[in-house]
Order: sequence, then C-alpha cells, then structure tokens
Amino acid sequence: MRHSSRRLLTGAALVLAAGAGLGLAPTAASAAGTAAIVDVNSQLKVRAKPSLAATVKGTLHDGQKIVVACQLTGQSVRGKLRTTAVWDRLTSGYYVSHSYVKTTARIPSCGGTPAAERVKAKPAQSRAAAYVTAKVKTADGPVNIRTAPNTQGAAVRKVANGATVQLVCAVPGSTVRGTVRTTGQWDRTTDGHYLSHAYVVAASLAACAPASSTTPANPSMTQAQFIAAAVTGAQQGWRQYGVPPSVTIAQAVLESGWGRSGLASVDRNYFGIKCQNGKFGTIASGCHVYQTTECDKAGKCFATADAFRTYATMAHSFRDHGYFLKVNQRYTPAFAYSRDANNFIWQVWKAGYATDPNYYTKVTGIMAAYNLYQYDTWK
Repeated sequence: MRHSSRRLLTGAALVLAAGAGLGLAPTAASAAGTAAIVDVNSQLKVRAKPSLAATVKGTLHDGQKIVVACQLTGQSVRGKLRTTAVWDRLTSGYYVSHSYVKTTARIPSCGGTPAAERVKAKPAQSRAAAYVTAKVKTADGPVNIRTAPNTQGAAVRKVANGATVQLVCAVPGSTVRGTVRTTGQWDRTTDGHYLSHAYVVAASLAACAPASSTTPANPSMTQAQFIAAAVTGAQQGWRQYGVPPSVTIAQAVLESGWGRSGLASVDRNYFGIKCQNGKFGTIASGCHVYQTTECDKAGKCFATADAFRTYATMAHSFRDHGYFLKVNQRYTPAFAYSRDANNFIWQVWKAGYATDPNYYTKVTGIMAAYNLYQYDTWK
C-alpha cells in the first residue's frame, strides 16, 4: 500500500515533516539506534502506532536518513521495497512501515512485541533462534511465496532454486506435489507469507503458535463506547448496501462479544468473514490464518486452519459485512426489508446465516435492549 500526502503541512505539522522529533539520523544520534534510509515514491507517513489506521504524526521524504530504535510486528503493508508486517520504531517513539525502509545493519526487536517470530532479528544467545534458515529446491522453476497457505493465495514474490529463505513455523494448507516431497505443510516466512514445504530443505519446523498469543489491536471498550464506535461504519454499510444499522451493530455485539473476541480485538473482524482461496476482497486489508480444531459427526477431531479477513478499521469490517450479505444471493429476500430491521434479520436467519435456533431472538433482543433502532436514520 502506497503512502502519500494530499495537502501541505503547516504549523506544528510542518515541523514534524521537516524531521524534528521523528528520529532522523544525525551522526550523533546514530549510536542510539540503527541508521536507515527511506525509499518511497512520494512521502512516508510516520504514525503513532504500527498500523495504517493510526494517527499520522509527520512525513518523511524519499532518501531521508532516519534512526530506527527497534522493530515489531503490526499491520501488513505492501510497499516499494517489500510486503511485510514489520514496522520500525523510530527514536521518537513513532512508527514507519519497514516496507519503505532500507538498511544493511541488523535492527533489534522491540521488547514485548506481538508475533515477534516474524521479525528478522538475532535473539539473545540464551534463547532459541526466531527463525530457521532453509534452502529452496525446485526443478519446476521459481516457486511462489503466497499470502495464504494454499495455491490460491496471491503470489507476492518468487524464489529460485538454491535460494535461502528464513522460516518461523509451519501450518497445514493445500497439498502440493513438489521437487522435495508431496505435502500439505506450508512454511511461514519471517514477513508473514507462506511457502510450500514441498520445495523446502530444512530442519523441522515447529507448528505456528495459536493466534490468541497476539496482542489485541485495541483495548476492550465499554458497551457504550463499542456502540458509539460502531455507528459510523454501520450507517455507511446501510447507505452502500442496504443493511439496517441496528442489525449490523447487534450482530457485531453478539458475534464478537462486544469486540472482545480474538478476531475482533486482533484483526478488527467482527463477523468472522473468511478469506476465500487467499482472496479478501476490496475492503479488507489481508488474511490471518488461525489454527483450529474441528470435529466430524462421528466425533473424530482433527487440526485444520482457516484464513479470516483482517481490517484496518472497525468501519471497514462493518462495510464488508454489508457487502457480504448483498452479494450472496441467498440473502436477497432480506433486502426487501432494508427499512424494517426486524424483518431483515428474520430473513437473513431463515436463509441459513446462523444455525442457532435462537439467533433471531438474540439479535432483536440486543437491538431493543440498547435502543439500536435509533441509528436506523434511513439517510
């Protein structure tokens, strides 16, 4: 994703853009961090947190020297140099995406960061390495590294025979017949993408840690705060797709537990919408693979993995919920009741949205208890 600036900065913002307090790299400051250079087509935004949704604190221009204090994992960004979830913390305490930063020096990992295994940093000697160095072996031409652990995931780059790759863990995915073996194992790279183990020669990899170990993107909100934060996205969803705002908010409350579910707190996914063959549509920002356990009717359980959509903001998740209902034909009857919230959710439930026989009662109960109908402004 490209960073750009659409207006001139003035006052305090101009000072930030000029570099004051942003972690620029004068000679005397380089001892406090790692010197690096910005490589961007226009300008690189400096943010308060490692996310494209975070407040912009200033901008840096192409070729500008900076000092990086450490690295951590945040939102994945497709930049000029690479696609990565790694963010660089500047000495000012603010962040820039590593997808636009180049340096030949090692950047240390920030202490206490989420999913630190994705960061290419040498760990302390007393701890195990954060990644395994492996070799690619292919007689089939260059091998794709993908956004999801299956052959339908979007290819982000290719690796040739003999190339060295750094891997952090393994996940189950689609079966691939490769040069080395036929397997359903996919190996996660240090930048959060996936390479089929069918083309990899390496020491054994541990299974990827459950997603619940990731630090939530936002702290828990009170119920009143959750509803207030949900209104804008829900009303945008109605204007664009016709889903009553009261329905969207109530479903989000029920399905995300007031935003406290792992999907909601980490990926801002309030409705459990999945990626399809590595594709996440035009509103979501990417996919997050979660390891789960499923059981068949005979009671036999097995490990599996599902890729769920990730979002930059709550509003994006709510809009995508509206789009999801609109484009799935089985929910078409509900849109005859776009201005009748109770009938709308009744039709959605009848079409098979949820197997819970009390789903309609639960949703409408939330709508009534918190007077969510007041947000059905029909504008």
